[in-house]
Amino acid sequence: MNSYDKGLMWFRRDLRSQDNAALYHALKACRQVWCVFVFDTDILNPLLARGLKADRRVEFIRESLVELDGRLRELGREHGVDGAGLIVLHAAAMQAVPALAQRLGVQAVFANHDDEPAAVARDAKVFGDLAHAGIMLHSHKDHVIFERREVLTQAGHAFGVFTPYKNAWLKAITPFHLKGYPVATYAAALAAVPAAHARPVPALSDIGFERSNLAQLPVPLGARGAHQLFDDFVERIDRYDEARNFPAIKGPSYLSVHLRFGTISIRQIASVAYQMHLQGIAGASTWLSELIWRDFYHQVLANFPHVVDKAFKPEYDHIKFEHGKHAKALFAAWCEGRTGYPLVDAAMTQINQTGYMHNRLRMVVASFLVKDLGIHWQWGERYFADHLIDFDLAANNGGWQWASSSGCDAQPWFRIFNPVTQSEKFDPGGKFIRRYLPQLAGLPDAAIHAPWKANEIELAAAGVVLGTNYPRPVIDHAEARERTLQRYAVVKSPGRTPG
Repeated sequence: MNSYDKGLMWFRRDLRSQDNAALYHALKACRQVWCVFVFDTDILNPLLARGLKADRRVEFIRESLVELDGRLRELGREHGVDGAGLIVLHAAAMQAVPALAQRLGVQAVFANHDDEPAAVARDAKVFGDLAHAGIMLHSHKDHVIFERREVLTQAGHAFGVFTPYKNAWLKAITPFHLKGYPVATYAAALAAVPAAHARPVPALSDIGFERSNLAQLPVPLGARGAHQLFDDFVERIDRYDEARNFPAIKGPSYLSVHLRFGTISIRQIASVAYQMHLQGIAGASTWLSELIWRDFYHQVLANFPHVVDKAFKPEYDHIKFEHGKHAKALFAAWCEGRTGYPLVDAAMTQINQTGYMHNRLRMVVASFLVKDLGIHWQWGERYFADHLIDFDLAANNGGWQWASSSGCDAQPWFRIFNPVTQSEKFDPGGKFIRRYLPQLAGLPDAAIHAPWKANEIELAAAGVVLGTNYPRPVIDHAEARERTLQRYAVVKSPGRTPG
């Protein structure tokens, strides 16, 4: 017996038809279900205002919607429903969803949780408007394995340190938490798209954007692309614990953008990782730990929303960072990949050209910006937010606060990455540097990590002219380290000495 005659499934960061919690509950609870995605102008217009007209994320979403629309049509046909598919709107979601729900005459709207502060505010407004119209809003957990206050300390508090959170997570996990939702079982409830909305997914130009270079990048799109990546990764997951640290080799899963937009189920991949972890496969255990970090940062955002605007540890808000014209010049050099430190510059070139950055390098460039250049972590956080195709507020904020030592379980304030030794350790042959800084390709391996230390013969043979086709270092790391130790002294614990 259905609870409702008509329902509306609202897709957001869950762009798949398989193992989708809200879609499953909508189809199970309703006799008829329409599906909608809103290109939310409250999100898109600020991107356009910042000049991000060729935004890889918007293009990724658009292409994933085309696949999702096709899959919903297939599901409908497989269960005797012609004309099912996706209603796609371009409007402010907080007004458009209640309005559509009323036009369709539904009794309930279904969506998956989103704990970002702006999304919480949006959903509260939608909930109120729907309630005023006599329509229910049902929201479900889908984006993580454990959320909000599901995993707590013994005292009943949210965790602020990762390792005990991880231990509690592993203790709490059961097969139930990893079980998928059999959407296809109830797919006969899919409804044909009304004639007024029966049109293709809008082109990028229809919503004010233009194509980026996404098609030229090795980024498989949609749910099919996500599963191709996952199948490939499982074949090499046993080496992940070592390979993940070296940006020049195929080490990561490359699934971060698919997890961000929900083109693959976290339950599906965590289940595989967990089973392999139980078998003692070290690479799988390390990757499972990364997935738990993802849950950790999402529960931090949900329980400590002040991290969006301030340091998790309030005392770190008292640090005096560089400011003014000099700081802006240093920041521009960092953004544009011209700091004079090759690994940093190669990493920034990677994000600027592809929208992706290797995880090891995210830590290196973040440490460099904050603890070498003395720039506030929020400047870097905002840059990543605009340029990463896999940008996720919880993970991005958590990572930047980790690097600046202001966040949960963060890098100790006196630990400062040396960009040259990091380069020598994790890109020993300079392969990654050569890929993104071809002007340095002719330097010998020993010189490519710190060109300013190379002799004149090496530089001339490689065609490198410091200050002309490659910059000299904008700062001296040793001197910057001392300035950082002094800058961070305001948060130094009594009796602690740098080590």
